[in-house]
Amino acid sequence: RNPGQTRGRRTMKVILKANTIKIAEDVTVDITARVLTFKGPRGTVKRSFKHMPIDIAFTDDTKREIRLERWFTSGKANAVIRTCTSHITNAMIGVTKGFLYKMRFVYAHFPINVSITNKDKRVEIRNFLGEKVVRVVDAIDDVTVKRSTDVKDEIVLQGNDIESVSRTAALIQQICAVKRKDIRKFLDGIYVSYKGNVIES
Repeated sequence: RNPGQTRGRRTMKVILKANTIKIAEDVTVDITARVLTFKGPRGTVKRSFKHMPIDIAFTDDTKREIRLERWFTSGKANAVIRTCTSHITNAMIGVTKGFLYKMRFVYAHFPINVSITNKDKRVEIRNFLGEKVVRVVDAIDDVTVKRSTDVKDEIVLQGNDIESVSRTAALIQQICAVKRKDIRKFLDGIYVSYKGNVIES
């Protein structure tokens, strides 16, 4: 072997990596070919794990516990188990408590004018940095957008699917990006100020 050559490290493969998740009391789950459907008091959320090389099944006939398994895995590939666990937990929280994001308007001179149309599904932003262009964002899936009743210059996003709520918030924030100016000075925009649940426990 050359003096400068190092032997490649081989990590041992784990035969089986698994995790179990208890299903919340008032939630029912249906598993069909790695597509999970969660039903709860607030509605239904669907999650597909077809892109993940894992086995998903109920531990027994009571269907109150889900087991996730990945065979012959090593290194960072183990992380897929915890990722899938988080998605399932978030879906169960969504159909029981729901997700709520609050966004505040930040402006130095030109007041941001926001109107909510299309049955709380569309956000129209006007007068951002004094521009005449109307910025439009459509809420994703079952997300609804409302003006805050008690706080000035605030909107509230609600929904059962955390991905849809957070992606809608991201679209609203990103459409108000300041172009061709120093963003340290021009801090105008609409930013997420709070993340929580619709039904606080």
